[in-house]
Amino acid sequence: MKNRFTFKTLCIAFAMLLVAQISAAKDFDVRDFGAKADGVSLDTEAVQNAINAATQNGGGKVIIPSGKIVLSGTIYMKDFVTLHIENGGTLLASPDYKDYPNNTHKNMYKNEPHMDRCFIYAEDAKSFAFEGYGIIDGNGYMKNFTRKKGGRPMLMRFKNCDKIHMRDITILNPAAWVSAWLYCNEIVVDGIKIRSRVNGNGDGLDFDGCTNVRVSNSSFDTSDDSICLQASMQDKPCKDVVITNCIFESKWAGMRIGLLSRGDFESVTVTNCTFKNIKDSGLKIQVNEGGTMKNMVFSNLVMKNVPRPVFMTFAQQKACVDAPDEMYPMKEMKNFTFQNIIADNTELDKNSAFFLTGMPGHNIQNIIIKDVQFFVSGGGTKEDSKKSIKEYTVETLEGWWPEFHLVGTLPASGVYLRHMENVLVDNFHLTVVDADARKPFVLDDVSNSNISNCYLNGKKIK
Repeated sequence: MKNRFTFKTLCIAFAMLLVAQISAAKDFDVRDFGAKADGVSLDTEAVQNAINAATQNGGGKVIIPSGKIVLSGTIYMKDFVTLHIENGGTLLASPDYKDYPNNTHKNMYKNEPHMDRCFIYAEDAKSFAFEGYGIIDGNGYMKNFTRKKGGRPMLMRFKNCDKIHMRDITILNPAAWVSAWLYCNEIVVDGIKIRSRVNGNGDGLDFDGCTNVRVSNSSFDTSDDSICLQASMQDKPCKDVVITNCIFESKWAGMRIGLLSRGDFESVTVTNCTFKNIKDSGLKIQVNEGGTMKNMVFSNLVMKNVPRPVFMTFAQQKACVDAPDEMYPMKEMKNFTFQNIIADNTELDKNSAFFLTGMPGHNIQNIIIKDVQFFVSGGGTKEDSKKSIKEYTVETLEGWWPEFHLVGTLPASGVYLRHMENVLVDNFHLTVVDADARKPFVLDDVSNSNISNCYLNGKKIK
């Protein structure tokens, strides 16, 4: 009898606990907290009160309702909160700079304090999410935000956060970057759409010193780099990153890895992606602030109108806002594979090439480039073929970034490699449409190289 009573008591207790959990996991419609949701009235307080109530409840969904526009200034995400934007609903950023307070950390790039403020901020928060088929609109038009008008707030910034999910939402019109993820862990981004074209510096997803990052099934159309991997702090590496099944279109780079590179980078894979109409580079990989970078694979990529499918530099320059006065030492950059790539640049000019360069005495090591089809327009002259290319020295850079325009037209029509060791180029098919006086491959200060099974216009290069 005693055992039966105990079992019955446990069952009742479990049922009561289950009911309590179900009732606790509730929705928090911003209208219930005073939001007018008319796209005109400023609903910042209502949205924040809903977020606060959800986290105090132990978690829940804050609802931006369908068919409504909720206008807000800066809001702060909290533990266990899901911001759910219903299909047809819009969370719209205020067009007034004064609605963005200055307690949202800062931009980590030098000379850019006008991008310190942001629309959605979280610090030391855990397990929060953004979901739904609705829209987050940054309202970042130049009529609202310029440097002269006070600044251009980023759309999102998260610092020292853990376990963040972002699914299915559409993000539009930031005044600066879409997002800066600073020193965060366990990130999943899936099925989102980013369009950032109404103002400058419109980066998409910038992961700085982040670990365990997965981005998939998403599309990007940006006025600056679509995805960036960075490391602005020496003790915060950027590592264990997987990017797959994405589409990139950009006025600058599809993916940039580095530049902010005081910390280390390791273990990155990018697969099954397409790049189109990129002004600068598809994969832009750069170490210049003393960090190390190694162990990365880029495979199954298709590019159209991407002048430099791969642009890699190893140099010295200071990019971080917290950089010391002295220049950083150069450490190492090694272990990269680029495989199974098709790049069609026949609609572009002669400045189209795979361009990878270290510095004298500081080689990029262990590079594999294989199974590539590369189509270019040609047009290189004899003068181009004899051209001497500048090194990316501190004097050449003059305080700014290692960009292609500092060296200009290369003496190779397909691949230019400099200051490298242990290089394999295999099964590379280069097709040049018009006459080009340059060699298809130029290797300058490259040791232990193996160039095999390479073809120019269908004929094997001997």
